[in-house]
Amino acid sequence: MDNQEVKSAIESLGKTFEAFKETNDKRLKEVEKKGTADPVTEDKLSKIEKDLDKLEDVNQAVTKAKLSQDAVAEKMAKIETIISRPNFGAGLPEKEVSYQKKVFDKWLRHGKDSLGPDEVKVLTASNDNTAGYLAPPEYVRELIKGIIEMSPIRSISRVRSTTHRSVQIPKRTSTFSAQWVAESGTRSETTGYQVGLEEIPAHELYALVDISEQELEDSVFNLEAEMNSEFIEQFAKAEGNAFVSGNSVGKPEGIVTNSDIAVTTSTTTSATFVANDLITVYHAVKPDYARNGTWVFNRTTLAAIRKLQDTAGNYVFQAGFSLQVGVPNTILGSPYVEATDVADIGSSTKPVYFGDFRRGYLVVDRTSLSIMRDPFTQATSGNVRYIARRRVGGQVILPEALHILQCKA
Repeated sequence: MDNQEVKSAIESLGKTFEAFKETNDKRLKEVEKKGTADPVTEDKLSKIEKDLDKLEDVNQAVTKAKLSQDAVAEKMAKIETIISRPNFGAGLPEKEVSYQKKVFDKWLRHGKDSLGPDEVKVLTASNDNTAGYLAPPEYVRELIKGIIEMSPIRSISRVRSTTHRSVQIPKRTSTFSAQWVAESGTRSETTGYQVGLEEIPAHELYALVDISEQELEDSVFNLEAEMNSEFIEQFAKAEGNAFVSGNSVGKPEGIVTNSDIAVTTSTTTSATFVANDLITVYHAVKPDYARNGTWVFNRTTLAAIRKLQDTAGNYVFQAGFSLQVGVPNTILGSPYVEATDVADIGSSTKPVYFGDFRRGYLVVDRTSLSIMRDPFTQATSGNVRYIARRRVGGQVILPEALHILQCKA
């Protein structure tokens, strides 16, 4: 992405968000005056929100994965080298032309009688003699897959590896208070300082998949490599869910299930919240945590937060400029991440988390990813068994660094 494209993207984001604010202000006035918004205004607002979502995706993607100028230059050099090779752009050498196309050409030129049994088999699509020989199909060497959504708690938490079954972390559970004393006064022990241990066990995730030997032999793409990728995605999805709502029984402890994290209940009478509730949550954590704080909620909640204004009419959501200067979009000045496993806005749900997750939550990796290929267990069924496992733990280690917003029932 060159400078001109960056500038254009930033301008588009700014203009779209301004249009969003103007339309939403109009909607609020219509609701205040008539009790409901004009359908035309609602439709326009919905279209602008979709445009914001697209720009948001571009914004976050560029922030997460920027290629350095050296990397871009290296890629361009490789491309130029390929282009400068002799015969670049010419057809494939004869030896690389597919067997199917050769047979098809032979059939076109000389008819069915010129084909051998194996060649007939290559082109037979049906038993219909008049239409049984067809052009060889084009095979796209990729697997069509839906997007796997996962919660990015790992990316904002503290992560450490271990070679043991669990990690123990010393933790101050209480402290003493300093006392004033006169020049010749008696000094007594200031008691109260205590230290305990926080233990984080490494729990196990597994997946067991059987794939037929024929599928492995006949698949045009590398099926084993594809399964490795699938294991990684599915394990990341499972651990992301556990980091949000795990019950600590054979799995990590979820943020929402930790009873020591303070919770603020929304001030509205319905199952929702207002801008002032977000402000309350922001100021409920200590300043050191707030300075490094991150908001966590799902995509549906983000759409609702974009519309919120404080009592002075200022929007709590502010568009950033991460495409150019590394400043992300923010809520009350703090960045946010979208976590698909966080609850939607609803009665008594907990849709918003805030705090310093690097201090508040620890992820422990014991075994990153282990995959065993077993060709024997299912040999009589013609299958190869893949057993993948991973050991990972997660736990809230400093509850005061985090805060949760809960909707009123």
